[in-house]
Amino acid sequence: MDRATFACSTAFFRDFGNSSPGALPGDHVDFIDKADSFTYSDFFRDYLIPNHPCIFSAKFTEDWGSRKNWVTWDGKPNFEHLLQNFGEAVVPVANCDVKDWHLSRAFPEHDVYTTPVYFSSDWLNEYWDAVAVDDFRFVYMGPKGSWTPFHADVFRSYSWSANVCGRKKWLLYPAGQEEFLKDRHGNLPFDVTAPDLRDKRIYPRYSQSQPPLEILQEAGEIVFIPSGWHHQVHNLEDTISINHNWVNGCNVAVMWCFLQDELAAVQREISQWKDPMDDWHLQCQLIMKSCTGIDYKEFYNFLKVIAENRISVLEKGLDEESSSQNNSKAAISTLGMLHAVFDLKRTVKVLSSLSANEDFRRLDLTSLSPSPEALLQHLESAIDTALL
Repeated sequence: MDRATFACSTAFFRDFGNSSPGALPGDHVDFIDKADSFTYSDFFRDYLIPNHPCIFSAKFTEDWGSRKNWVTWDGKPNFEHLLQNFGEAVVPVANCDVKDWHLSRAFPEHDVYTTPVYFSSDWLNEYWDAVAVDDFRFVYMGPKGSWTPFHADVFRSYSWSANVCGRKKWLLYPAGQEEFLKDRHGNLPFDVTAPDLRDKRIYPRYSQSQPPLEILQEAGEIVFIPSGWHHQVHNLEDTISINHNWVNGCNVAVMWCFLQDELAAVQREISQWKDPMDDWHLQCQLIMKSCTGIDYKEFYNFLKVIAENRISVLEKGLDEESSSQNNSKAAISTLGMLHAVFDLKRTVKVLSSLSANEDFRRLDLTSLSPSPEALLQHLESAIDTALL
């Protein structure tokens, strides 16, 4: 991160807090053609911060092993190669799709793809790699005509999706537009192309929604989906794609808002048990974790791991950590000192909000080490030292 981008991002989050100023990209999605002239700072400033989608051309993936080996001469999935190399893999299957195959975790030795630098500030996978429980890197395979229903991504994260082969049609709705698509019971539609949405008796606010942004994604191209944007995806041909969900300093506050909303929904659902149940607040956390995959105490640990990795890089020096066997710290080092400071500043902002949250303070926090207060002091000291 260069100084101009650091200044821009600092000013943005000072002025707008946890959200973008509300400007929408209209009916146009930018197409990024040349890999050699588009920098990380360009992407950070023009797409991450304002939370706008874009498409990267096939030039950004032309060196991937999967683009060379998983595709036949006529652009179809090379099932012979896949069976030979991954024939014993156990994968989730739904409606004849391969969904959420954690190939990167299961077969790290294979030369499948390299994460583009634009998506390398990836706190979700940094944390889940550290605790060695899960990851948010997936391979999807679907025949022509298969599709993914209307949804927003886990934790309202960013996502990027690269077509190894095939074509997709994306229907994107900017964050907040989904409110106009809810039925009279508050439920989102399964299919935003269904004719029922025009029935005002069922979907009373549909007429207030804007038309979706439509993207036709070709083989080799990468689509960047902004944080909190709902979308629906149709495979126009037999398609294989590589996908990551990711969070970083630009949208970690969106993740925190999502978790608060999820807990509030659980609390409303079991509110009748609040008085007779001694551990009602703890039960709400357990239910939330079963639904979302994380609770408030784990969210604290998530922030702690992210913060401590950056403090380590700043204290040991960028040169030492750039050759580290810890891939996360090497990536942090590559992005530079100012990016690490930006990340710490955003972590302080969200950690301060978490520490002051009444539902968090009701929990037994004695198991957290260091304490939230001590961690905050350490972060603020590290930021001050780095900026001297």
